[in-house]
Amino acid sequence: MFFWRSTIPAVDGGRGIEVAFTGRAAGIGESPYSGLNLGGHVGDAPGAVEENRAGLAASLGVARDRLLFMNQVHGTEVVQVHGPWAGDAPRVDGVVSATSGLALAVLVADCVPVLLHDVRAGVVGAVHAGRPGLLDGIVPRAVAAMHSAGAHEVSAVVGPSVCGRCYEVPEELVRAAAAVAPTSVTRSWAGTPAIDVAAGVVEQLTRLEVPVERVARCTREDEEFYSYRRDGVTGRFAGVVLLHAERDA
Repeated sequence: MFFWRSTIPAVDGGRGIEVAFTGRAAGIGESPYSGLNLGGHVGDAPGAVEENRAGLAASLGVARDRLLFMNQVHGTEVVQVHGPWAGDAPRVDGVVSATSGLALAVLVADCVPVLLHDVRAGVVGAVHAGRPGLLDGIVPRAVAAMHSAGAHEVSAVVGPSVCGRCYEVPEELVRAAAAVAPTSVTRSWAGTPAIDVAAGVVEQLTRLEVPVERVARCTREDEEFYSYRRDGVTGRFAGVVLLHAERDA
């Protein structure tokens, strides 16, 4: 179920944190969503998606209603959450929490999943950073929201996404990216203008003095992951961050 998973041990009597990225193994989805599709907005059977989500919650050791997905819209809104959603998930692209036992999830299929944490303060966050989010500043806003929630020493894990070689874009978008994060500007395999969104996200985090761990893998090149650029109609995998309860730290 998990492509990558790591536990950050508790510090100073606090709570441990778990960070993970899912792959396509162990799910029940059928083509073109074969595997562990967690996206409920891509045309897959709702029952299959919910079974996959319930399996993910169980693997994390949390109740299903404590695994929180956002209604992602490629915007810059970030919210702080204190418990399960009261109704439909909000239309946001970042969520932070200082509540133990909540697993915050970000869904992607080429965009950059960013997981934020401060283990000493006990604050976590999940961010959906696509090209629009990179250009409009979703990552700096999420780091600011982490500080507002009580974080002091934010760290980040940046997960698999489409690489710059595979993300050809028009020249005007490259110019826009250059103005925001120069390291994101690159060339595709064909030598055409391209953007490396993950590189831009890392640059933004580094400017904010946020240490970054990369789980680098190109989603378009690696069929372990869903990729919209490769397949068009496809599922979504997730990045998840969980602040453990004290007894589980």
